[in-house]
Amino acid sequence: MKVDLTGARWRKSTFSDNGGQCIEVADGFPSAVPVRDSKDPHGPALTFSADAFAAFVAAVKGGEFGDV
Repeated sequence: MKVDLTGARWRKSTFSDNGGQCIEVADGFPSAVPVRDSKDPHGPALTFSADAFAAFVAAVKGGEFGDV
């Protein structure tokens, strides 16, 4: 999914541990969720459909990936 991220406003999760292992997401894209590594803000960003990202978040909350 190709999304123009020019001017995107990135934010870290409020659950971030500030230990450097964080992702950032950009809000304001109704059908997509742009994600990037907070340690490399000028690096590549991945873009997921909103449904796919919601399923990922639900899986994390449900413990499907262990204790993360």
